[in-house]
Amino acid sequence: MNNYPHPIIAREGWPFLGIAVALAVVVTLLAGLWSIPFWIIALFVLQFFRDPARTVPQKANAVLSPADGRIVVVEKTQDPYANREALKISVFMNVFNVHSNRSPVDGRVEAAKYFPGKFVNADLDKASIENERNALTITASNGQTITCVQVAGLIARRILCYVKAGDTLARGQRYGFIRFGSRVDVYLPLTATPKVAVGEKVSATETILAEL
Repeated sequence: MNNYPHPIIAREGWPFLGIAVALAVVVTLLAGLWSIPFWIIALFVLQFFRDPARTVPQKANAVLSPADGRIVVVEKTQDPYANREALKISVFMNVFNVHSNRSPVDGRVEAAKYFPGKFVNADLDKASIENERNALTITASNGQTITCVQVAGLIARRILCYVKAGDTLARGQRYGFIRFGSRVDVYLPLTATPKVAVGEKVSATETILAEL
């Protein structure tokens, strides 16, 4: 399931897309051109749940972006999940980004913890500690600790995570999904070298965030 051989549309979106298209068809049959807004909604749902295949970089010690979006944080801070000082890199996803989440490294999941919380704008720093979130603590193949946190946003109301403690992840492996706008925080050892800057657009799996 986690390797996810799939069509270009994420399986999480099939029910939403089916409902949107069915509704648009019904309105078309009943009201003709008045159905145009419903087709626009169906197209939005289609683009939101797209989930294209990605090419996985094989560079040693690379930490890959777990999400599509824009870099909003690159800073040294406290990792509250692994209790350490860390380099934090955050990726903000808007409603037009692909929302499939992928593993940043090869490694073993040591802990997977869900935290209920608020739904403030995920672009804000306080979202990392106040919003609903799901945190994975991963021991990378080189023995270093990586923390990857899915954070809900202002519109997002559902975090999906398909792995648990003890599972093994491969870099680029699909492990979760967040619906409708959110962010992913990655906490790295202080010795990691960032390869991105605030404001830069990144692609899940294909962009290297940092090197260990």
